[in-house]
Amino acid sequence: MPHHYFPHTPEDVAEMLRRCGVGSLADLYADVPEELRMTKDYCLPEPKSEPEIREYFKHLASANKQLTCFAGAGYYNHYTPAVISHITGRSEFLTAYTPYQPEISQGTLQYIFEYQSMMAELTGMDVSNASMYDGATATAEAVMMAVAAARKRNRVLVSATLNPAVRKVVDTYARYHGVRIDTIPACEGVTSLSDLEKMLADGDVAGVVLAEPNFYGIVEDWTDVAEMCHKAKALLIVNAIPSDLAMLRSPGEWGADIAVGDAQSLGMPLSSGGPYLGYICTTKALIRKLPGRIVGATTDADGRRTFVLTLQAREQHIRRDKATSNICSNQGLMALHTAIYLSVLGPEGLREVCGKSYAGAHELASRLEATGRMKLAYPAQPFCNEFLMHTDFPVDELIAQGVAMGLLPGVKVADDAILIAVTELNTSAQMDTFVELVNRLPK
Repeated sequence: MPHHYFPHTPEDVAEMLRRCGVGSLADLYADVPEELRMTKDYCLPEPKSEPEIREYFKHLASANKQLTCFAGAGYYNHYTPAVISHITGRSEFLTAYTPYQPEISQGTLQYIFEYQSMMAELTGMDVSNASMYDGATATAEAVMMAVAAARKRNRVLVSATLNPAVRKVVDTYARYHGVRIDTIPACEGVTSLSDLEKMLADGDVAGVVLAEPNFYGIVEDWTDVAEMCHKAKALLIVNAIPSDLAMLRSPGEWGADIAVGDAQSLGMPLSSGGPYLGYICTTKALIRKLPGRIVGATTDADGRRTFVLTLQAREQHIRRDKATSNICSNQGLMALHTAIYLSVLGPEGLREVCGKSYAGAHELASRLEATGRMKLAYPAQPFCNEFLMHTDFPVDELIAQGVAMGLLPGVKVADDAILIAVTELNTSAQMDTFVELVNRLPK
């Protein structure tokens, strides 16, 4: 079949084949066994007009069921201001690649610098990178940073209240780097600080990983924890949900050495797992161990303010076995997304989003308890916009009937436990539907 949009003429193809020393395109696949080659036509539809294509994809999209989301577990259904997609969709941003050449990448470097500045302020840390693939890999990279900084120590303590999905990624990284991961037990939904103190006393710990809020949505108290870790010569790593930092104490205020997490809660739409953005912020003392890109501000020969990639180890690109980290593609578009979101909302807007989510979560928790069918797993613990509830019915049944009603009730944690999240997008009417769903379940 003719390929109207291929740029190569028959003469071009013939010349390339001649240079390769073969007589035809088929000869390029001579090493592929005949039984593995496709000999029939591709199963492709006939050409369609633009209206026909739009109708076809509209039909495909109609198969997607839009659910009211009360699920969280690290990823939250926050509103995305329209201006974000308008700006990120511009060709100079959408098609830009890694800014290796600062003289032609000033726009890209500037928005990355602004992203770093805002994330450092939000987390209370000195510096930020830009960026990691997601929050799980960012946490794993932070573990590697702690081990690299400690040199002769390769043991890291991870709280049992860390998101299990993040923990699995940390375990995978650790396994292939020869790092030992031990779990700090939890008691009543929070990290056991007495157990942490005992484990630190062994004297071989490079780092400690804690979560704020934790997997159960609980806001833990880290008073004196940083001092405890530093006394044992271990670094404190806090995995924080950034949208909640508008109202909570920042990792920097707790005395953390590294703050990590996923920036998805800063207005990134839920989309089958991504693309999201992993952030790492740290202290100046650890900046040489920080993976990923770092953009700095300087002046050019004429004294004008300019931006450059700084503190960049070239082996990150060409001597990968000696690299601080092997992440070599910066998710610049998602960093831009985050920078726009933070700029548009500002401190007051972030607090408003967090406040509405907090109020909605506590309203829904109270209403669900009032049904007599559900109760908070940890009623004595403070929570922000997410909470774990026990049920007197199978969680699978709740989720199945909820989906049938157009509702995603939450994330199953056990047969009788479900993790529920509320954001500013969840209305009282939607909560009415949730309560109705619970009341309809058979006893």
